[in-house]
Amino acid sequence: MVSSVLVTAPARLHMGFLDLSGALERNFGSIGVALNEISTQLVLSKSEHKNISNPRVEKALTVFCDTFQVSENVQIDVVTEIPAHIGLGSGTQMALAVGTGLNALYELNLSVREIAAVMDRGLRSGIGIGVFEQGGFVVDGGRGEKTITPPMLAHFDVPKDWRFILVFDSRGQGLHGKQEFEAFKTLPPFSRTDAEKLSYLLLMQALPAIAEQDLARFGEVITQLQKMVGEHFAPAQGGVFTSENVAKAMTFLAEKGAVAIGQTSWGPTGFCMVENSEMAEKLTTQAREFFVKTPLQFHVVSARNCGGEVRYHSI
Repeated sequence: MVSSVLVTAPARLHMGFLDLSGALERNFGSIGVALNEISTQLVLSKSEHKNISNPRVEKALTVFCDTFQVSENVQIDVVTEIPAHIGLGSGTQMALAVGTGLNALYELNLSVREIAAVMDRGLRSGIGIGVFEQGGFVVDGGRGEKTITPPMLAHFDVPKDWRFILVFDSRGQGLHGKQEFEAFKTLPPFSRTDAEKLSYLLLMQALPAIAEQDLARFGEVITQLQKMVGEHFAPAQGGVFTSENVAKAMTFLAEKGAVAIGQTSWGPTGFCMVENSEMAEKLTTQAREFFVKTPLQFHVVSARNCGGEVRYHSI
């Protein structure tokens, strides 16, 4: 009998949407990548009483247990938690970690997508679900009339040498919750022409580039995608980037040779890519020195080419 489980849910970068107004009859569609060094980790154990101290964990627990009619008498300890509302997918990964852990504890044999649907995940982007399922670089197909969770259309392992430089602005968070909902309502229509261009860039340029491990070409396409999507979101977030300081840092890193310049989700976190860890550390050191008097933080991370993980402990 399973008595406790350790669940790991990886952070993700949301690298852009394809159609923000359903101009091509499917809404959203997005691309993203799982990260290695940032994750949510939970230990779930059966208990005589409910023992929860994290509000997000408690909310997910209640939804899951009410839906599947199982006991809330569990202890859930948060080992690590993805920082909230900075573009790394913290909400989805927490919900999936709780649901996956309870699924294992109660031996319910649910799929990740069944858990995600119950937790109301994937209402816009399916990237968080995709990276939990399989890691790597993923593309989801957006939402159609009959969509429950956005289908995964493509998956590629990311070359192990490639590195991401993340730029955090400690002063703020990206739009979320009611603010995010209102922003989507007030944004102007996304043109069919732009949706067609983004779809072509992804299918015929970005995907072949990552398949052939061509970082320069892949990075060029991601930068172009990010610019187009960022300009669309600019009225709601104050510019292509939410943080002016992050925008300056991304320009600095691009001038030093970084590619795939962008902002994950609503930010304020920026990201870029370089070909190996040596270059990443070199550019990060230079950036930290140049932006020493700002609230920016720079971190080097790698892609995670596997999904969420469950480790069992039985009696």
